[in-house]
Amino acid sequence: MAERGAHLTTAAPAEDRPSIFEILAQDSLMSAVKPALLHAVKILATSNPARYGFLWQRFDEIYAILDVLLQHHFLSHTSASFSENFYGLKRVGEDSTRAAHLGLRRRQHWHSLFLLALLPYLHTKLEKVLARQRDEDDFSIRLPQSVMQKLYRAFLAAYPFVCMAWDGWVFCHQLLYVFGKTQTHSPLLWLAGVKLSYLTANDIHSQDLKPSGPALSPSQSFGEKFQRLVSTAVGGLAVSLSTSLSIGVFFLQFLEWWYSSENQSTVKSLTSLPTPPPPLHLHSQETSNTHIKVCPLCRKSLENRGVSSE
Repeated sequence: MAERGAHLTTAAPAEDRPSIFEILAQDSLMSAVKPALLHAVKILATSNPARYGFLWQRFDEIYAILDVLLQHHFLSHTSASFSENFYGLKRVGEDSTRAAHLGLRRRQHWHSLFLLALLPYLHTKLEKVLARQRDEDDFSIRLPQSVMQKLYRAFLAAYPFVCMAWDGWVFCHQLLYVFGKTQTHSPLLWLAGVKLSYLTANDIHSQDLKPSGPALSPSQSFGEKFQRLVSTAVGGLAVSLSTSLSIGVFFLQFLEWWYSSENQSTVKSLTSLPTPPPPLHLHSQETSNTHIKVCPLCRKSLENRGVSSE
């Protein structure tokens, strides 16, 4: 399961610094989950708009809420996001000796949660607003504009260059990480004040032995009991989401392998029908020569051939 570091190897690497390939793999994991869920919601909304139409209309908000619950659970219990824990990684701050099951420190936790779940949601909504505004500008009549409208249009014009500068910063950060010049591969980790490291055997053992929490007692107040019940419900929902996503991720990886161009020869060998055996020669050469001299209709010897079968 993802909670226990599904991709940990038997021998821990000598260097505590993850490779760029592991980091890029975990970065692309959640980016593949959202389009898959969006496609599933689209199918449901198309089949029954009255019942599932709200899922399509409010998909961004619903996905953001579930993502916040999921990432909050993993940051609190494994010091990592869902995808990072899936690949056996954890987030560490200045105190790199802190156990993973204790979670990140409060400031690092909320910074990481905002950059993991809320910032992508805000970016998605901004992209949709800008796309809608561009479409309206293409088919609208240009009227005299106020100062705010001019600033807004200037922002629309500058936004692609801002995105290009951000992508360039991310690429340079990854390049510096490859050459060992920086401890983080992404500006988001740098802004959160953490870096990625491997989960150790002690971390996994501590996560397995971590108690679920203190039980309810009659001496607790109603507010404490309610907070405890809400925390338990949120934790159960996060675990359910984690289990579902783990199964879904393995299924997506299987589909990606199945339809990849490199494995088409293997897929064809598994799905193609076997080659039929060569035809059996039931008659000998002598019998075949005899059949040539016999009429196939009346079974008599040929005397005046009208058609040659040779």
